[in-house]
Amino acid sequence: MSRADHMDVAAYALGVLDAQDAERFEEHLATCWACAAELETMVPVVGLLSGIDGEAMAALEQTHTDPALLDRTLMAVRRDRRRTRVRQLLATAAAVVVFGGASAAAAGMLGDDPAPPQAGPTQAAPSVAPSGEPGNPNDPGVGGKEDIEGDQHNATDPGTGVQTTMWLARKEYGTQIAVQLSRLPGPRTCRLVVVRKNATSEVISTWSVPVGGYGTNQNQLPLELSASTSAPVRDIDKLQVQSVDANGVASPLVTVDDI
Repeated sequence: MSRADHMDVAAYALGVLDAQDAERFEEHLATCWACAAELETMVPVVGLLSGIDGEAMAALEQTHTDPALLDRTLMAVRRDRRRTRVRQLLATAAAVVVFGGASAAAAGMLGDDPAPPQAGPTQAAPSVAPSGEPGNPNDPGVGGKEDIEGDQHNATDPGTGVQTTMWLARKEYGTQIAVQLSRLPGPRTCRLVVVRKNATSEVISTWSVPVGGYGTNQNQLPLELSASTSAPVRDIDKLQVQSVDANGVASPLVTVDDI
């Protein structure tokens, strides 16, 4: 291409080139980065020129410029052909940029073999606790024990102040019982007793309580234990936690009887 091809940028932007010259310049524009960049800078100027009043401009410059030439230029600026070609040239320039970037990327891939992407650490999605009203802080369901199996039963003894929450789950062998106790002072020996509806009873668990107790000011952690009985849930009348003294005499600490 001749040097004149590089000098046609302004004329093309204004739309004053004839069809043959405009087609020749577009062929040149597809391969010339310099002209594409210069053309992009002229787009705002062309937009400003499209709003100029030709008659006022001719009257103002009639002593310095050929009014016929000015009128011809401004009319050409307003043509729809100019707006259409500006959109086309911007698309062409963008295609040149994309093609150039793709070529550079391909060259880089041929020069250096990229290392495979390394898998980063994954973070497990946080578990969401079931919604509901705030529970008792001594309830094993508060703080991550929502998956305890069975029907929940709560009780507080008005005399001893001992609190308990028990879960009764039906099993083929009978009943599985999960127990939590708080406000249980020590030291002492305790046992869990199942009282059946036929008035018979069964000791299904025993344990010792340290000096600090469980769920107390000295030890705020509650006691958690599990036990089982051959009695089906339908045959259980009540569950009772008892304190046993050195002589083997038992006294009730807390009773769950709403089974």
